[in-house]
Amino acid sequence: MRARSQDLGFRLTTGAFAAALAAIVIGVGVALVSQSWLTIQKFGLGFWSTSTWDPVAGDFGALPFIWGTLYSSILALLIATPIALGIAVFISELCPARLRTPLVFLTELLAAIPSIVYGLWGIFVLVPAVRSLQTHVPDALRALPIFAGPPLGVGMLSAALILAIMVVPFTSSVAREVLKSVPVTQREGAYALGATRFEAIRAAMYFARTGIVGAVMLGFGRALGETMAVTMVIGNNPQVSASLFAPQYTMAAVIANEFTEAADALYLNALVEIGLVLFAITLVVNGLSRLLIWSMARGARGPRRKPAGAAA
Repeated sequence: MRARSQDLGFRLTTGAFAAALAAIVIGVGVALVSQSWLTIQKFGLGFWSTSTWDPVAGDFGALPFIWGTLYSSILALLIATPIALGIAVFISELCPARLRTPLVFLTELLAAIPSIVYGLWGIFVLVPAVRSLQTHVPDALRALPIFAGPPLGVGMLSAALILAIMVVPFTSSVAREVLKSVPVTQREGAYALGATRFEAIRAAMYFARTGIVGAVMLGFGRALGETMAVTMVIGNNPQVSASLFAPQYTMAAVIANEFTEAADALYLNALVEIGLVLFAITLVVNGLSRLLIWSMARGARGPRRKPAGAAA
């Protein structure tokens, strides 16, 4: 009887923790909606699709910030993913034992560096390097929209590069742990069938593909919400441009830059609604990533077999 009551108490306690987590997420959403209700009523869904940002005239649209956030995060993900997976594979599969611990320490140290430090490094090192790169771009390429823009150094490419550097430690650490959890029998079976080392590693990565996708999406979520480092190197210009060199803006950056300057209720509500948009995009991205991971895990298990003797 006592053991049963303890088990019930343990279930209720852990269930309360889970319910508190759900309540926090719901509470954040409700608070954001209530604090941005003025702009929701005035602009509706047009707030998401218009590019005007004029606090003086009271006309607000979040499209440049949505574009800048998604563009910089996706570009950073494309740069960081192969690098992070290469680091994870090297440390878990190929690295000599005496180098493994120092490399793991350095990878985790990169994840612990504050974003403001990355931002300062970006201003003094990365921005001049991007400016130099832009001045050496051939004129034929500058005519293309993706390479157009003045040689300022601050812009989308600088933001994407610094985001990629910040994302690599998170993605590589999780991917490394996932690869370490792959059973040794997977590699031994590949070697027994005559596979090369590359083929054995590829088999291990295929076995761990669900966890690797989760690691990549974790890095993507980290990139979506980054604020200070991106604010310092992206140029903070509310425009929608495909150019890698054009100064642009992100949702987190505009909130950080302009929240203290909001002089009236409508301006403040517009900034809070940008936070609501970022919250909604984060929920959608995480939901889609969980759906992808679920579908991959379901495909890995294969179709469920009918028991013998069951009707066709």
